[in-house]
Amino acid sequence: MDYLKTVIPSQLVADRGSNLVVINPGSANIRIGLAPQDIPLNIPHCIARYTNQRPKFNLQDQMLNSQVTTAQHMEREKAYDTIASLLKIPFLDEEVANNSFPRKIGRADGYNPQSGKSVAFQWANVYEQDAGSSLALGTSRSKGITGESVEMHEGTGAEEICSGNRKFRGHIFGEEALRISPTEPYCLSRPIRRGHFNISQHYPLQQVLEDMHAIWDWILIEKLHIPHSERNMYSAVLVLPETFDNREIKEMLSIALRDLRFSSAVVHQEGLAAVFGNGLSTACIVNMGAQVTSVICIEDGVALPNTEKTLPFGGEDISRCLLWTQRHHQTWPQVRTDMLTKPIDLLMLNRLKESYCGIKEGELDAVAVVHSYEDGMPAGSHKTRLTALNVPPMGLFYPTLLVPDIYPPPPRSWFHDYENMLEDTLHMEYSRRPDMSDGLFSGISVGYPMWESYPIFSSKPKKEEKVGLAEAITSSILSTGRIDLQRKLFCSIQLIGGVALTAGVIPAVEERLFPRLFST
Repeated sequence: MDYLKTVIPSQLVADRGSNLVVINPGSANIRIGLAPQDIPLNIPHCIARYTNQRPKFNLQDQMLNSQVTTAQHMEREKAYDTIASLLKIPFLDEEVANNSFPRKIGRADGYNPQSGKSVAFQWANVYEQDAGSSLALGTSRSKGITGESVEMHEGTGAEEICSGNRKFRGHIFGEEALRISPTEPYCLSRPIRRGHFNISQHYPLQQVLEDMHAIWDWILIEKLHIPHSERNMYSAVLVLPETFDNREIKEMLSIALRDLRFSSAVVHQEGLAAVFGNGLSTACIVNMGAQVTSVICIEDGVALPNTEKTLPFGGEDISRCLLWTQRHHQTWPQVRTDMLTKPIDLLMLNRLKESYCGIKEGELDAVAVVHSYEDGMPAGSHKTRLTALNVPPMGLFYPTLLVPDIYPPPPRSWFHDYENMLEDTLHMEYSRRPDMSDGLFSGISVGYPMWESYPIFSSKPKKEEKVGLAEAITSSILSTGRIDLQRKLFCSIQLIGGVALTAGVIPAVEERLFPRLFST
């Protein structure tokens, strides 16, 4: 037990070797792989279940709120014009023909040219290929939190459900779940939203945990080829973002130990893992994910809780802003693109953002192929000129450009425990499972009871900042209160996460933070 409390990831890798699975659940995607692998799997953290209660594809998610107030419209347009002035491009309503800036058709630096070509996504096949054969590796029975018996199918999670002469797949995971046509009888669920469990009156805790278990189990079996019979030979490292509350962390630890049946598990903070992974001990870590951006400072291998900042925006918000910008400039084709009701459109917009968007002074336009996806029909291709491609990423520094937040945060009434994961309160002893050998038992296996008896604390919830990235980083570093440490941190800022790959984001951050460095 003491060993697992103090062990560092590199030591675990050396001791456990290839039998160590690293799990890093983000705000929209999960990264998972064996410790010796250089590149982990990056899979959308979602599951689509067959349902006969709804006639069409449905999102089991937060109540969607796409209403934009007049004030929000005005704030967004004001932010656009502020960014346009900085980038030396025409204002939002300024006619291109009347501006004095030379037009350039190009691409964002750091990306391969697309040459106007793009491969369309294909609708997912929701039917079993061969009704006479099963893709599942086996069937197990697992108990939910309420003790009810739930039948889970391993492998692809393909539960054969008849529809005439064809059979629907019972469960579809990852990107394939996002490519299901809206006309199909499936319900899409995302267990994590904006850095927290996606709990609501329409998506209860038990279902969130069952979906998370099903997704992780599918990845372990189908992608990492670790069947249930060999699971107790493996250990897990949960690399968790600082956004999660203490109870969320304990629920995920229970999934790893009780449901997935790892022999042992250890929790590491994402910020610390980033620092150690780059061979440093002191740095300011900026994690720029799909739905959440977080900032935290590390000093001598210790995370400083008072420096933690959470910003409720990420890569998906930049993709939404890209669509809004093109529609405002009337460069988007006359097609029905809806990221909410058609997740396949989100995949397309994310690809366009990654290929063409970047932070760069001057006009940044590009000729690209936009695809339209209509009710299960083959994708349509539309060659168009995208404009102002350097504006959406600037929403990181001017977040009013990224409004509205179409997904409200999960209700906080469920989180009676607001303890911070940085406070190291995981001091619980767990019972040993009878199927575990002496050499594998490490003292942190969890029994079947959940955390119903866990005490309630009345501390404050974590704060979400409504500021831009540069202000959040500055505030985080200055909150350390020591000039010598502040100087070290301003000189050692690490950008991690998918959005950190955006062309030009590093110079943009440096430009806004260097004046702070010289003033400290």
